[in-house]
Amino acid sequence: MYDIVIVGAGPAGLTASVYAVRANMKTLLLDKLAPGGQIINTNEIANYLGVGVINGAELAIKMFEQSQEAGAEFDYRTVTAIEDHGTRKVVVCEEDDTRIETRAVIVATGTRPRRLNIPGEDNFAGAGISWCAICDGAQYKGRDVVVIGGGNSAVEESIYLAGIVKSLTIVTMFDLTADPKVCDKLRALPNVTIYPYQDVLEFLGGESLEGVRFKSTKEDGVERTVRCDGVFEYIGLEPTASFCKDLGILNRMGCIEVDGRMATRVPGIYAAGDITNKELRQVATACGDGAIAAHNAASYVEHLR
Repeated sequence: MYDIVIVGAGPAGLTASVYAVRANMKTLLLDKLAPGGQIINTNEIANYLGVGVINGAELAIKMFEQSQEAGAEFDYRTVTAIEDHGTRKVVVCEEDDTRIETRAVIVATGTRPRRLNIPGEDNFAGAGISWCAICDGAQYKGRDVVVIGGGNSAVEESIYLAGIVKSLTIVTMFDLTADPKVCDKLRALPNVTIYPYQDVLEFLGGESLEGVRFKSTKEDGVERTVRCDGVFEYIGLEPTASFCKDLGILNRMGCIEVDGRMATRVPGIYAAGDITNKELRQVATACGDGAIAAHNAASYVEHLR
């Protein structure tokens, strides 16, 4: 029996684990992937105070090491359900149908990249189409690449890719919506071409990806095809909390509804980070959520005792 089980080892979950252990809670941290969440796919983080400009994977390692030094247990597990039995919760895992008993749960599973769901995407996913410039950008050195999207992630990763590739074409449904200074930096790069207000129609190619076909959303409706060797999609994120659907804590978007204490409507179940109904999804806000969730989960467990 654990005091607190934390599902998800991104910044929110890792922060929660440190706070939970320091509150003398027997704490288990679960994640099906490497600790760090989405930040391990981020080249540069410049707005998390105290560390300056840092690579996302490096920050993830530092956070995980601190969690381990504090004394939190960690295990690679895929959570498929959370059962509410009043003062006892059961976290059900895919591996060997493992059932982990705990007094409280913090869900911090974050989000995953959204897909376009257009022709050719499934064919070239992982073989020409990627969602991680840090993971796959190096293989396109000196080649032609397309980035789809115009938000913060798209613009920041485009700047990184532009320093590697021969040419970079950005195709976005609207205009660039990232921080204005970062957008100006991207527009000034000599090997970058931007097509705003476009609808991506199809990924082209036979055995390998050869190009992207898209169409203007303006009245002219001009269609274009850009030849490329690789595509990186940054069109938003979708929540990853379907395993909570039977608890009645999800909103219509699939995010977890919490109050100011990071508590859900189910006593003993909390949530933190990008998976919650929040406005700003950043490393700093995720860490704050994790601290609040762990503090209140620990108070809940103490009350049970």
